[in-house]
Amino acid sequence: MSKSALKRRANEARLWLTDAFFPLWAERGLNQDGLFCEALDLDHATAERDFVRVRVQARQTYVFAEALRLGWRPDIATDRIELGLGILTNLARRPDGLVGRTLKADGGGLLDDTADLYDIAFTLFAIGEADAALGGMGETRASASALLDSVDRQMRDRTNGGYAEALPPPQLRLQNPHMHLLEACLSLHNVDPDGGHLDRASEIVSLFLARLTAGPGKLLGERFTTDWGIPEGRDGDIVEPGHQFEWVWLLHQYAEAAGVAVPEAAGTLYAFACTTLDDAGRACQEVTRAGAPVDGSRRTWPQTESLKAHLAMYEYSGDERFAAAACTSFDVLLDEFLTVDGGWIDHYGAGGDVLARDMPASTGYHVVLAFAELIRVMKT
Repeated sequence: MSKSALKRRANEARLWLTDAFFPLWAERGLNQDGLFCEALDLDHATAERDFVRVRVQARQTYVFAEALRLGWRPDIATDRIELGLGILTNLARRPDGLVGRTLKADGGGLLDDTADLYDIAFTLFAIGEADAALGGMGETRASASALLDSVDRQMRDRTNGGYAEALPPPQLRLQNPHMHLLEACLSLHNVDPDGGHLDRASEIVSLFLARLTAGPGKLLGERFTTDWGIPEGRDGDIVEPGHQFEWVWLLHQYAEAAGVAVPEAAGTLYAFACTTLDDAGRACQEVTRAGAPVDGSRRTWPQTESLKAHLAMYEYSGDERFAAAACTSFDVLLDEFLTVDGGWIDHYGAGGDVLARDMPASTGYHVVLAFAELIRVMKT
């Protein structure tokens, strides 16, 4: 019963993407100077900013790579992919080969040229996904390799492991950029199996197992000391259910790519994150390691990550309990967060009041990836 119900929802996901999301963001998602915009107002007008983030350029490039794979308007999807690649491989690059954080909205180059591992990870992810969608491009892979070479030279932490989250290195270490670098490595491995990307992914997973989950409860921490120790106070106690779920999905993806067993940590994170869901199956923003709510507000992206985690557990085990949980997460997304016209209400308060004032373009990556996974797993 749950399997058939989930398959119906996969069909709904495909229709929402092709009939609402892709048309809206293809038409309204560029600013007047031809870069992917930061946000749309709730009435779908471009929310003009004097900057655009590099990570948004990367995420929107991925979005249209997925559109092309799903067969939506190949001419438009290809145009948007090529637009994004041009930005990421040229306009966003620093002279030393890294990418910066923000661009001038008029396309005049970098506004904030700080090298940030999070933006770098998404640049690499977008290149890998664009390569897969367009059928393989040696020039694009060379661009990814050059970027990774720069990262290794300038950002690899050879003493403590992992990478500097920015240059100059900050005083607190962060798991989130490393999580997305793992995601990027898996994407690049898919299109370039001999490129050494799986080795880098394995290093990140080893860091995750040894240090990122070394705190109380073996949960995923968010912030760490410079040597990956657990900081005191709030920085050491706060965990995010959305990221627990996201790592569950990534660990399954890594195990499939590497041909190894799914690490036991995936079960630990999944079980804990599920206990933080409310009675309707909604995920909140922050809790303590004991599971007490700290920020009970709800954004779109943790709902997509819970859906992906349920799907990973279902695909791995075939247990229909996970299919039922995935149905619940999908219904929360479609009924409460997504709009029929391809947008979303991105943020609710803990009491259900609407906090969102616009629709951040960055959210689209989360929704599209979750729905693409649903479609893939159910093979619709």
